[in-house]
Amino acid sequence: MKKLSVVLMFLAISAIYGQDDIVQNSIKGMLTYNQGQVVSLAEAFTPEQYNWRPAEGVRSTGESLLHIAGANYYLASKMGFPPPEDVDMMNIEKIQGKENILAALKKSNEFVLDKIGKVESGKFGEEVDFGFGKFNRLSGLLIFLEHNGEHKGQLIAYARSNGVTPPWSN
Repeated sequence: MKKLSVVLMFLAISAIYGQDDIVQNSIKGMLTYNQGQVVSLAEAFTPEQYNWRPAEGVRSTGESLLHIAGANYYLASKMGFPPPEDVDMMNIEKIQGKENILAALKKSNEFVLDKIGKVESGKFGEEVDFGFGKFNRLSGLLIFLEHNGEHKGQLIAYARSNGVTPPWSN
């Protein structure tokens, strides 16, 4: 009976600690899915379509993808995770060429997914100044998801305008 009590206590404690990062894991899972769709859509564009823009003064396809990458690093930096040393934040949106843009996007996606798991649940309520508004850390995690989703929608419109079918909707 004593051994059973110890085992049950261990299982209960494990369940509690296992739930501690449920928010991070849920956001990470949704963001992974969203990022996967953005990357598959980015891969579906031709290199020439990376220069397409719907109107003068509006980001091109490639610039929009680089904006996502730059924002991933920017948002993470505001949450205390500076970008890797080899990332030039001042020039990230100047990267040229489909393969280089895809590489920058994928690298920023991996970076953000790693950092989401490092945000401690006990600090979700702490305020962070993102420059465009003050939000708590939990809201900051949700901003990653919202921002990627916003630009996924933009890129879907770009794709449809160029005869590109989003790969997941075939």
